[in-house]
Amino acid sequence: MKIDWATKMDRKRKPRPDPQTRRQLLRLAAVGAASLAAGEVSSARAAVSKGADGGVLDVAIVGAGLAGLTAARDLKRAGCDSFVVLEARNRVGGRTFNHDLGHGVISEAGGQWIGPGQTAIADLARELEVGTFPTYYAGKSVVLAGDARVTQDFNGGTGGDEAIGAKLGELARGVPSAEPWKARHAAELDDLSYGDWLLKQGVNYENGYFLGLAAKLSLGGAPAQLGLLHYLSMVNSASCKYDQLEAIKGGAQETRFVGGSQVLSIKMANELGSKVRLACPVRKISGWNSSVVELHTDQGVVRARRVITAINPALCNQIAFDPPLPQGRAQLQQRWPANAPMRKTVHVYDKPFWRDDGYCGEIFQVGGPVFLAYDNSPPDASLGVIAAFVPPGALPSDSKGAEQALSAVYAKAFGEKALHPTQYHDYDWGRVDPWTLQCIHPLPPGFWTTWGEYLRPEVGALIWSGTETADIWAGSMDGAVRSGHRAALQALAALAQPSEVA
Repeated sequence: MKIDWATKMDRKRKPRPDPQTRRQLLRLAAVGAASLAAGEVSSARAAVSKGADGGVLDVAIVGAGLAGLTAARDLKRAGCDSFVVLEARNRVGGRTFNHDLGHGVISEAGGQWIGPGQTAIADLARELEVGTFPTYYAGKSVVLAGDARVTQDFNGGTGGDEAIGAKLGELARGVPSAEPWKARHAAELDDLSYGDWLLKQGVNYENGYFLGLAAKLSLGGAPAQLGLLHYLSMVNSASCKYDQLEAIKGGAQETRFVGGSQVLSIKMANELGSKVRLACPVRKISGWNSSVVELHTDQGVVRARRVITAINPALCNQIAFDPPLPQGRAQLQQRWPANAPMRKTVHVYDKPFWRDDGYCGEIFQVGGPVFLAYDNSPPDASLGVIAAFVPPGALPSDSKGAEQALSAVYAKAFGEKALHPTQYHDYDWGRVDPWTLQCIHPLPPGFWTTWGEYLRPEVGALIWSGTETADIWAGSMDGAVRSGHRAALQALAALAQPSEVA
């Protein structure tokens, strides 16, 4: 039940709370924050600790991606002003990043799409007054295989096998996305890879290609690398509908943000101002099992009562913990896959000329460097943009050589006009900085049933956030936002309790 704290205080005609009643104020903030996930703000904006207690903050947040900034924004809206966000990079946004193409046009280098069921990020966009527009998919796609060229209109679908999709959806009903390791047949399902399961279904080569490509793009690994239990948990997030996970039309790739996905983080960071410290990597966290934690950064030591680590579990391995973390959590981090980087490229043209010839801009290349190329033009089609997912090492390392190699592929699909882009951009997530490691998480067979129970439980003063910890849509931008909301609530609730740390 939502409580209007301002009205309640007026009725009782109480004087302004004394600064010494800090703990009561934090309790009010924790209760008021319970409405944040719905976009509501409690009226309890009382004077929560300002960090004047010996320089100790209430909360330190590691990571200024969607998760960390959402948590920080929620703390601020709940009335807690005693926090800081520590970001290793010299920018905000985490695994979202916009290429500036000029004249207000961008192309996303990282995560960019949302779809049905991803309500947390859609709500955030509305609050930040960030518009959306539909992904373009009208027209024929081109499939290239050696010298062969085939066109087909997928109408925004996956190109996969409907019967397989139905079977996956049925199996996914028994695999809770929040805790797949608690599924009734978890051990049996986690013993198989998604590839093992597909082989047992007798999938033909063509359908197998599209099913495998979808998994690679969504989860970062080929079916043989992915645990079946993990893949089913992702289908479960998508209302147990395969197409809602993998398709454009009616799926998680249906919608884009005006101004690009990174604009969400930029707007939140602007609201938070000096609370966000860039180029401030956390090197060591000490005393996580005590009432005050010390975070050793490149800009000095930060002291806080609670720490939200809003980063990929594998990135936590770059932080030294003193004392060492409990074995279960430490092993989860050490074994978390960190080998799934992706390279995204951008070709810019004067206009999306392929549309005039009835093409949607999609290119699938069998055995070539292009997993998928697609139309990433702005909503007004003022420029033509083809973006592509490229595996690391598949193109020349120099920018000009990579541009020419891809232009040749696009020319096979759309004709000679594709040989003359006006701009080229390239973002290799595995090489651009040491703070990403991978885009998404291809968890292998056996992972969830062995290590899943250690993913979310707090460890002392440490609260784990980031998209990988989300109850639904883990790995997506929506999952990041959801995890940020949850982490803020955990921090506020913990601060309202006695100061001893378990």
